[in-house]
Amino acid sequence: MEHSFLIQVLLMLVIAIVAIAVLRRLGLPAILAYLLTGVVSGPSGFHWFTQHQMQSVAELGVVLLMFTLGLEFSVPRLWAMRRTVFGLGSAQMVITTLLTMGVALLCGLNWVEALVIGAAIALSSTAIVLKLLNEQGWLRRRHGELSVSVLLFQDLAVVPLLILLPLLANGGEPLMVADIAFALLKGILAFFLLMAFGKWALPRIFDEVARSRSNELFVLSTLVVALVTGAFTQWLGLSMALGAFMAGMLLGESQYRRQLEADIRPFRDLLMGLFFISIGMMLDFTLVMRFWWQILLILLAVVLGKALIIHGILRLVGEPFRIAMSTAMSLAQVGEFSFVVLALAVNYQLLDNEISTMLVMVAVLSMTIAPWLVRHSVDIAKWVLGIRQAKHVDEAVPLLMDEHDLVMIFGYGRVGQTIARFLKTEAVPYLVMDLDPTRVSEARRAGEPIYFGDVCKRAMLKQIGVKQAKMIVITFCESRSLEEVLPLCKLLAPDAKILVRTKDDSDLDLLKKAGANQVIPESLEGSLMLVSQVLHQCGVPLARILKRLESERRNHYQFLHGFFSGTETDFTLESLHAVALPRGADAIGKTVAEIMWETLRVELRAIRRSGAEVEHPEQDWVFRAGDILLIVGKPRRLEKAEAKLLHG
Repeated sequence: MEHSFLIQVLLMLVIAIVAIAVLRRLGLPAILAYLLTGVVSGPSGFHWFTQHQMQSVAELGVVLLMFTLGLEFSVPRLWAMRRTVFGLGSAQMVITTLLTMGVALLCGLNWVEALVIGAAIALSSTAIVLKLLNEQGWLRRRHGELSVSVLLFQDLAVVPLLILLPLLANGGEPLMVADIAFALLKGILAFFLLMAFGKWALPRIFDEVARSRSNELFVLSTLVVALVTGAFTQWLGLSMALGAFMAGMLLGESQYRRQLEADIRPFRDLLMGLFFISIGMMLDFTLVMRFWWQILLILLAVVLGKALIIHGILRLVGEPFRIAMSTAMSLAQVGEFSFVVLALAVNYQLLDNEISTMLVMVAVLSMTIAPWLVRHSVDIAKWVLGIRQAKHVDEAVPLLMDEHDLVMIFGYGRVGQTIARFLKTEAVPYLVMDLDPTRVSEARRAGEPIYFGDVCKRAMLKQIGVKQAKMIVITFCESRSLEEVLPLCKLLAPDAKILVRTKDDSDLDLLKKAGANQVIPESLEGSLMLVSQVLHQCGVPLARILKRLESERRNHYQFLHGFFSGTETDFTLESLHAVALPRGADAIGKTVAEIMWETLRVELRAIRRSGAEVEHPEQDWVFRAGDILLIVGKPRRLEKAEAKLLHG
């Protein structure tokens, strides 16, 4: 029994992997792949699992989704966009919900069912729209900003829905104003208790966790905080997701925000995948086939209705036709939170399974066409206006070019802070990442654009928008960390120039192969700076000094390699060794080309003859008695090379 269950789980995961790969190739969101997996492995397919079996695990996905939503919920950002968020967003949400409720009531549904359907239809897909707007480079254009404002309010509107749905599930008894007031009172109480916990306890907890420098402890603490706050609000008779959202919101303004989001993302994505699989299991294809024309009719009504409502609101507030139409097309689909609302409504027995199946299918189809609608929203607006499609970019709001000059500094020690000070003086935009919680806290208080996070994590780099960076400066010297972060930076930001600071040049070639455009070894650069001062004080022209320094850097500091060893010889480093050729030495009479330097694994740096030194002699140079050869290599190889030169 257990063996067959494991086989079924593995088969379900294989189906999910194949479905995601195929749909991503087609440019469709991964959510649809999870829904398809649920259909195949659920009652409508192989019947390996039921929706009830997946429910408890899937609910954790919703909890973590709301936690990450809370992390993204920035109060200052919301306040800066308050006019469009609370004006446009609330108008869209209220009008769409009321009109949908009116249609549902006309179709013979009760007011509770109508409210649930109206709320589900009013929500759009934050994940799909934001991803596509970012890919198209439209987030900073006017229709992108308006879309983000509406999505922000919709995400915020999910919170009262999470409070309201358990209230509506009161066993058929009429909902009293006192019930609503009591629920709101509990919500406010939970908010203030969590605010107190978040203000005094959470920062101290995460400060201690961050000081431990343990990745596992940080991830575990994040999961525990999200789940404990969710359990607390559930204990109060509210939704678990509400508590997780509040915890995320409290931590959203902290220095750990990006690291928290990067750490929790894998768990959230996996559990949300299970949630959408459980939604797919709700789909009954016998019902879908029976009501196929009603589903298509509802889909058309939803997409056109939402588009017309948003377009009408924007035209009323004076937005141009093209901007209004582009925004409307971008938000015309049903969102992923609609699945959450519908699933909770079915669990609370507020919605019939038949109606839920139809609405889930409508949501799936609307999300299927959403990528095409968002990508072609500007073209559709032009077509409606009768304007020829041109290849030039929409000039509604130009892109901010400053982003392309962004410098990212990884590591905020003495070197990182010095770089930041000079960049600030020259008004060059920069962003800093560091793993020292105390340093991050101090710098943030001083107004520095710094975040706590591990740059060796792919999700972390994507969170901070490394793709936008013109230059990446890595100031820490830990070789293992460098080996991890360099390939990630090269993959995620292929056009960025990457500068790496190291203590010496022992791994110079390795780091360049890993993706570094330039490696700056501290010890060698310090030597060059001292040399430049010495030469300058000796009267050597500055242009000649600069040319020589640049030559050394270009030639990988070749002149700075190999030194005469002292009493304590490090046998792992190359040394410079002088070999005098007496009469009778085997090398006398031979040319430089005749000596097998590669076999000996040493380098001939220079030859001294009659007091004059010749660097890198030509291949046809003939050795004579009295020549002094300066060779570079590791000590044991130098011994073998000297024996070969003298005795053959």
